[in-house]
Amino acid sequence: MTNIVICGANGHMGKVIADIISGRDDCKVTAGIDKVTTQYADFPIVDSTAKLSEKPDVIIDFSHPSTLDDLLSYCLSNGTALVIATTGYNEEQTAKIKKAAEQIPLFFTFNMSLGINLLADLARRATKILGDQFDIEIIEKHHNQKVDAPSGTAIMLAEAINNELDNRCSYTYDRHSVRAKRSKNEIGMHSVRGGTIVGEHEIIFAGRDEVVSLKHEAHSKSVFAVGSVNAAVFLKGKSAGLYAMDDLLKES
Repeated sequence: MTNIVICGANGHMGKVIADIISGRDDCKVTAGIDKVTTQYADFPIVDSTAKLSEKPDVIIDFSHPSTLDDLLSYCLSNGTALVIATTGYNEEQTAKIKKAAEQIPLFFTFNMSLGINLLADLARRATKILGDQFDIEIIEKHHNQKVDAPSGTAIMLAEAINNELDNRCSYTYDRHSVRAKRSKNEIGMHSVRGGTIVGEHEIIFAGRDEVVSLKHEAHSKSVFAVGSVNAAVFLKGKSAGLYAMDDLLKES
């Protein structure tokens, strides 16, 4: 049994995580952390790690980058594993995450969806076979409230592909501003924003007289919650280190 604390427990994703865990028999929620401490399930919710009454095996963080220092301090002091599902960290915060992983097991990825991480793995395999002969373009679509473009997931996919190509490709984000033929060593990235699209990512390998497409669609944000719970169960008992979905997929 994996004992889990949810940071951001009263947020939408926190409540989805609690609901998912309630239907599993390999883990349970022992407490939540949130600035809003309204209780909605059979576990207490406190406003800081200092008020946790018992040490969990793992904390799942689906809150805000501003909570990072408190979470890392608690986890480092107590030897607690941490799943970071929050996004939007700056370079300094990312460095802190990597430093903490030298002492505790820490799961950190740009996208918690198992399907997206499988897509990245398939893209790497396709690149090994097609990369030198096919042009590569990435299209990502999200809801009209998303402020960053391209998405962190699109960048993650591009980097997975580029690593297979010895990092020789540059990224072209706005072809409208490039008045030239497409070069061989580039990956095009295109963003669409509209409606309530949760998240769609498509990788196009365009060759001579044929096109291969790999695509993932998220129809609900619950896919990210499921991934974070799987990550928490995976992380229990692991040695210190920085883990990602690739590591989880290897054990699946």
